Amino acid sequence: MNRKILIPLVLLLAGAALAGGGYWAGMRHGTGPAASDKDIPPPTSTERKVLYWHDPMVPGTRFDKPGKSPFMDMQLVPVYADEAGAGSGVIISPGLQQNLGIRFATVRRIALPDTLELVGTTQFDERRAEVVQTRVTGYIERLHTRAPLQRVRRGDAVATLFVPDWIAPQEEYLTLRRSGDESLTRAARDRMRALSIPDALVANAERSGKPQSRFVLTAPATGVLSELAVREGSMVAPGVTVAKISGTDKLWLLAEVPEALLGSIKTGMKVTVSPQSDPARQYTGRLSEILPGVIEATRTVQARLELDNHDGTLVPGQLMRIQLATADSPRRLVVPAEAVISSGKRSVVLVAAGDRSIEPVVVTTGRVYGDDIEISSGLAEGQKVVASGQFLIDSEANLKSILPKLGTAPAAAEPAPEKKAGPASLQGTGVVEQVSADALTLSHQPILALKWPAMTMDFTKPAPGDFPGIKAGQRVDFTFHQTEDGYVLDTVTPAAGAPQ
Repeated sequence: MNRKILIPLVLLLAGAALAGGGYWAGMRHGTGPAASDKDIPPPTSTERKVLYWHDPMVPGTRFDKPGKSPFMDMQLVPVYADEAGAGSGVIISPGLQQNLGIRFATVRRIALPDTLELVGTTQFDERRAEVVQTRVTGYIERLHTRAPLQRVRRGDAVATLFVPDWIAPQEEYLTLRRSGDESLTRAARDRMRALSIPDALVANAERSGKPQSRFVLTAPATGVLSELAVREGSMVAPGVTVAKISGTDKLWLLAEVPEALLGSIKTGMKVTVSPQSDPARQYTGRLSEILPGVIEATRTVQARLELDNHDGTLVPGQLMRIQLATADSPRRLVVPAEAVISSGKRSVVLVAAGDRSIEPVVVTTGRVYGDDIEISSGLAEGQKVVASGQFLIDSEANLKSILPKLGTAPAAAEPAPEKKAGPASLQGTGVVEQVSADALTLSHQPILALKWPAMTMDFTKPAPGDFPGIKAGQRVDFTFHQTEDGYVLDTVTPAAGAPQ
């Protein structure tokens, strides 16, 4: 074929192809005459919508464009629509949960006995104390136990008593006995009994033929010599206590019970105690009695407990940790104690919702059981609560602006606080950055009354539509006051020299 004819033919075919492609492309994208709305697919976008920018250190101030924070040496952080959450909750992405070290725990119901943890000291059981006394006048010739708190056993010698008044009656008795006059002998024997001369001493006199003037006082029980009131050579009279012996197989434990918990204890309750120095050792006992009277210095009542001490390992004066438990063990809702944020006036728990949001819930707490704390109201069994990282979430999600608005959150009834007179208006000067129906965004100068530096923040209007003459870019003088929901403007006027 002639080359002059081939080149124009190729160019013609290429032009036709381009025209046909343009036609079909126009039909596909809706620019051709046959395109319809149904044929146009919805636009797709993978970009996340930014609601506003803020400084995480001052989360209450919002900006409508990125830039450097006026408060810190850092760039403003965007807040996206899919992370803003709904209502009073806050969306926490899995990545942020990992970065903040957030750990969750389940609200569970477990059986917990009503227990009271107290402190007390051991002492001798005074009902088991025995005394060593003499019924005659005499002199302590020898002490066999010379120091208090010495251990003795039943029948051990305590002291040897010399009784000179016993000599004459015994000599008379021995003389009459040798004379063979039975009636006078019996009379002399009765006289010795009246003088409290022991029968064993009389038997010794009969065997030896000599009067016995020394008598050994013995321990009536096994225990500790808790008192020793005499010394060798001292004179004793009838009824004088020579020594006191306290048993150690059972001890008393005096527990200090706070006055407010007095109604929670009763006699007969089982107790478990352990020494402060060795918590692994445990002893059991029961509450014997509640002593009448309140100690004014500590506002406590003393409860007397009985402890079994057959092994003798406990000694008086030990400091003991006490647990009083009731017979029944009701089931209670508990969460880890670290999950509760307490401000002194209220307690808040961060609850995980189903849409990855975290919501603050006001709760009423009870007693602490080890690492757990009882929840009286506000939560239900099976809910997930934040057990760690709460304060980082508080900073990240600006919970300080959420918590005051928890009027709908379940909370225990609290008495309405007394209304106080509103604070005086505060003054400031600034430039209007943005005007909305409900608020003005002002870049204000330092406010010395509140120790504020220069910053940009939102001020709420008293009512929607107030200050209609104020526009963005104006320099204004304004007054405001603080409420529970933030800062509310009182007046806004153009600053001196500013355009009206």
